[in-house]
Amino acid sequence: MKKFLESKSRVMISTAFLFAVLNILNSCSKSNDNNTQDSGTDPKGTPGVNEVLIQDMLFSPASILVTAGTSIKWTNKDGVPHTVTSDAGSAEIFNSGSLVNGATFLWKFNTAGTFNYHCSLHAGMNATVVVN
Repeated sequence: MKKFLESKSRVMISTAFLFAVLNILNSCSKSNDNNTQDSGTDPKGTPGVNEVLIQDMLFSPASILVTAGTSIKWTNKDGVPHTVTSDAGSAEIFNSGSLVNGATFLWKFNTAGTFNYHCSLHAGMNATVVVN
């Protein structure tokens, strides 16, 4: 009887251990599934539709084509602040102000044309919106 109880105890401990491991693995996979962004981007930093990501000191994509009346959303994925600022002489004047990591800026383009913009904090960060 003693051996039977010891054997049953081992089975119960092994079963409990197995359930604990499965729960840990399940919670890890769930946390990875929830890493998508509200902006429609995947965790690797691929822009969604009508979206520009600011990451690695670049605007991505560097050029985006939309139709008039479309809003574009910029999301800062870098650890430093950036701006989305229209170039001088642009037909549409926009300036996001300083965007910290995770912050977004939305601008609706109502007029057809080519709109160049830049980050006023970092020289060399330039991009274009083309509106049909």
